[in-house]
Amino acid sequence: MSSWRPYNHSLLPAFHERFEERWGKGTAPFLDPEALEPPMPRAQWINVDTGAAVAVVPMWADESEHRSFGVFYLPPHGDIWILHPGPTQYTEPPNGVDRELVALRNQAFTKAVRHAEEFIFGLTA
Repeated sequence: MSSWRPYNHSLLPAFHERFEERWGKGTAPFLDPEALEPPMPRAQWINVDTGAAVAVVPMWADESEHRSFGVFYLPPHGDIWILHPGPTQYTEPPNGVDRELVALRNQAFTKAVRHAEEFIFGLTA
């Protein structure tokens, strides 16, 4: 049995802290657990034996409507790794009104989650 468990609560602060330690203050607004963002797809897992964690979160830079999903791994003893699931770009739909954009966002999220699960559990599609 795997020691990885889904974590369905707010984003773990360690993702934000470690990212900013590595790349500088203000570089990861998408990982800030205090950010007042509308609800959006994200997923997290914690390894209850080691304390490692994995998260799939929407990412953006200057234009918040142009996003992709990032997969982040926190090793048990510091640092942060960015796992690359391939292209997961999408345009954030305004107020969720555009069904086509919502479908593209959900497809990108599913792809990123599948990549995270492959990393965690060694699964292949």
